[in-house]
Amino acid sequence: MNRRDKSLIMLAALVFGALILAGCGSGAETPDNTMAASVNGKKIMMSEVERIIHQQAGGNESKMSGHELAQARLTVLDKLIQREVLFQRAEQEKLLPTEEQITSSINSQKQQAGLTDEDFARQLKDQNMSMEAVREEAKKDLAINALQEKYAGKITISDREVEDYYNANKQQFVNARGVGLAMIMVDPADNSQQGVAGDDAKNEAEAKTKIDNINNQLKSGADFATVARARSEDPQSVRNSGDIGFASEDDLKNNGFPADLVGKFFGSMQIGDRTDPVRFPSGKWYIFKLQDKRLQTENLTLESQGVRQQITVALTNQRKEIINAALLEVALSEAKIVNQFSANMLANPANLGGMRPASADAAKPGGTPAPASSTNASPAAAKGGASPATSPAKK
Repeated sequence: MNRRDKSLIMLAALVFGALILAGCGSGAETPDNTMAASVNGKKIMMSEVERIIHQQAGGNESKMSGHELAQARLTVLDKLIQREVLFQRAEQEKLLPTEEQITSSINSQKQQAGLTDEDFARQLKDQNMSMEAVREEAKKDLAINALQEKYAGKITISDREVEDYYNANKQQFVNARGVGLAMIMVDPADNSQQGVAGDDAKNEAEAKTKIDNINNQLKSGADFATVARARSEDPQSVRNSGDIGFASEDDLKNNGFPADLVGKFFGSMQIGDRTDPVRFPSGKWYIFKLQDKRLQTENLTLESQGVRQQITVALTNQRKEIINAALLEVALSEAKIVNQFSANMLANPANLGGMRPASADAAKPGGTPAPASSTNASPAAAKGGASPATSPAKK
């Protein structure tokens, strides 16, 4: 696998999560007792690989072909190796976080996901997770992030580079006509399994009562952002205090917003105004707040507010990716890596390494945390929603 792949370069970004890993089966060669690889003597067990595949496949890995499973195992194992290599490098450079930093990171992720302590404890239990596993993965994430930032901190961007980038990409610097919106959503469906707050509406009548109650709260002076965090049934608006981003007229219409509502946003409504409850064809209720409004498209100059900073950040991030790739390559070259699974595959190509097909048995709880990655489910991520571009119509 190409170790320079961008998705793997970003493996070390600060990501919250941990999973209790696999335990299954019997016999001489099961994921529990088979070493997949080692990094400087630190073993990575096949159980870790199997557990991640189980999670990625949503429990349907038994439907994957032998070739698909083999490729998935190679990909997952490569990520695990890279993660362990970077963590050990951070440990060598004395960049491990303190216990207080680990606690702060976990609490921050819980807050961003809109999880109460009770929600968090329940989801730990549902996912067969321990707090020790969560803390270990947070420790690795923070250490790897600190390692990357140590080298990225040496990056400098000159004024000439900023000017050259602007001159070559002027078409990117446009303030388009559009509106910035925040929303509170109430869904008549039962969302209790998705970690929605205790007053989750579970039918049409409850949804109508709840949205009217929220509207009365707002009319009485309640802060929109506070109410969105506490009562919205949309995970994104909970996490972002109601904010769902900036959109053009076409964006809104293409995502199912009624034409009369779009007309209000671009017409009579002023920044800070709210709508009354609006019911979409999906049956969900919404209250929108107009947070920003631009009626004319504006071409920005290099001296427009924020443009230089935007370019500097973009160029810095580009350079960070290159630095992170170089850091990973150096760390890999200096580490002693034994990839036993790949060696077994080469020795036994007829059945791609000799391991039995992954199955739901791999989901049984064990005791080793899996790597945090964009594909792993964590308690905080369980309440995550769609990207800012997602519209009510697609909820």
